[in-house]
Amino acid sequence: MKALRYYGARDVRYESMDDPAPQSLADAVVRVTACSICGSDLHIYHGHGFSEDKGFCVGHEAVGEVVEVGSAVQRHKVGDLVMLPAAVGCGRCRSCLAGVVHTCEFNASACYGLSARLQGSQAEAVRVPAADMNAVPIPEGVSEDQALMMTDALATAWFGARQADIRPGSSVAVIGLGPIGLMAVESAYVMGAHVVYAVDPIPERRAMAEASGAIALHPGEALERIKVDTKGRKLDCVVEVVGSDATVDFALRLVRPRGTVSVIGVQQSRRFAFPLERAFAAGLTFRIGTCSVPEELPALFPLVQSGRLKPERTITHRMPLSEGAEAYRLFEAREAGALKMVLTPD
Repeated sequence: MKALRYYGARDVRYESMDDPAPQSLADAVVRVTACSICGSDLHIYHGHGFSEDKGFCVGHEAVGEVVEVGSAVQRHKVGDLVMLPAAVGCGRCRSCLAGVVHTCEFNASACYGLSARLQGSQAEAVRVPAADMNAVPIPEGVSEDQALMMTDALATAWFGARQADIRPGSSVAVIGLGPIGLMAVESAYVMGAHVVYAVDPIPERRAMAEASGAIALHPGEALERIKVDTKGRKLDCVVEVVGSDATVDFALRLVRPRGTVSVIGVQQSRRFAFPLERAFAAGLTFRIGTCSVPEELPALFPLVQSGRLKPERTITHRMPLSEGAEAYRLFEAREAGALKMVLTPD
């Protein structure tokens, strides 16, 4: 099959690799009909990945059609349309059955496309381990585009907003307006936020947040504007979606005493100077972590089906998989309004 393979910094190639095959009776193989590039894929693209492996297939957001199932697979049959949540679990333990794959009791938690351990989904096909859990039927009333956004981006945005303790009447800031940040703005309003400040240096992204009802601000003006608007009190909840030391520190400066900061930007920092004294004095709640997609899906399906959340609005580009290297280049450079890149096998 053809796939996008990683060989080093800014070196993603469209090449042949072995067709995926079940490695256990519980596995399935899915023919990918659409996949997408996540902001966290840029960590790998920049050479700051999660493994020393080279030549593995990248990507962890995909939807497709089941083309092969092991004899132990009961939930799916050949021809079923499914979405593939980014992270997988064993599908048997209490944690996985509750949807929290990151705490799998058999240490089977993994994410597609971070290494050769579990090949990615920016490919013509992908092996799905423990398919009864790790492949999810696309419900009626959910489009392929919407399902694709739910495999990671929308679920992560919802998780980040939920972790920020957003309640009816909350004042909120979202820092970083990539696809997940824009979906977090939308999620905050669904959770009842009274006002949402959307912070990003890119005018086009701020305009998209404004279209959702947010007050869009450049980072250079956000702190003073929020202080003025809140008479110095600052905000109840802040969601950080970038993953840099500077933006986490900025989030901590925007939150009020007894407020909550939720960090979902992918972190690779090892020496962040956390302001413990200030956080202690203010009684802040600080949460950080990655989303377990299956845990969020029961809340998201009806919200998407009813039109209250519209994650497909962040899709800006559709390109063939064979142009994957160019899609990564555009995405990194933010050229031509690049926001969410969807790739389809040729």
